Amino acid sequence: MVDQNWLAQKFEQNRPHLRAVAYRRLGSLSEADDAVQEAWLRLNRSDPNEIENLGGWLTTVIGRVCLDMLRSRKSRREEPLDAHMPDPILSREDGIDPEGEALLADSVGLALLVVLETLAPPERLAFVLHDMFGVPFDEIASIVGCSPVAARQLASRARRRLQGTAPMADADLNRQREVVDAFLAAVRGGDFDALIAVLDPDVVIRSDRGPGASRVTRGARAAAQQALMFSRLSGSVHRVLVNGAAGIVSLRPSGEPFSVMGFTIKSGKIVEIDVLGDPARLRRLDLSVLND
Repeated sequence: MVDQNWLAQKFEQNRPHLRAVAYRRLGSLSEADDAVQEAWLRLNRSDPNEIENLGGWLTTVIGRVCLDMLRSRKSRREEPLDAHMPDPILSREDGIDPEGEALLADSVGLALLVVLETLAPPERLAFVLHDMFGVPFDEIASIVGCSPVAARQLASRARRRLQGTAPMADADLNRQREVVDAFLAAVRGGDFDALIAVLDPDVVIRSDRGPGASRVTRGARAAAQQALMFSRLSGSVHRVLVNGAAGIVSLRPSGEPFSVMGFTIKSGKIVEIDVLGDPARLRRLDLSVLND
């Protein structure tokens, strides 16, 4: 007979892994927590004596939970997927906390999460489980409800769709900060030409300000104009890490969060800016890193 305290302890040991799996699939911290809680409830409704590999069993369960959540979300979402910013993970500039490290292992930056949003739920699940967590295709097949060959094809199709769409960002964090600092200096100074110089000609800004208020801006000139316009609306700016890369949090003069901006920098130029400005989602973010 399995002791309930032992089972709870084992589940807590698996919690960081399960939350990381769910975050990669859902791009939402609150939904990831909901998925982990549902996995715990399903474990309590099961006979643990019949579970040979608890970690594998929990990964399978959370896969099914996330697949259901993705399908439900896909059917009700109205805004374009490419204008939806996943929940950002904020850290101090001097490092990522242990919980953030678990979530961001394998360099899961915003650029990749945004592209993952465009995949069909089974493709996303197959790619995340196999390519990020090494789950065999026969186990993925049991989650999706297809053959192992079909599961392999789902991951392969996702891989082809992702190829070349998520830019390979510069890994040097100091260089990232220099570019973001140049961007901020140009914005503060209202220097349009300096902004153009730091932006890639094909830069993309995805601005998620809530249902019905999201937009995608393409091209350096349009992006520079947008950056200058929004700079007049925000107050103080704080440098942080956004999903492990250089980013900023802007606060209104009242101290309320105005936006979170994540930057993707390639060859010394900003190629993507992901902006979260949805007031409801901003209120749910943990901004304690600004006080450290």
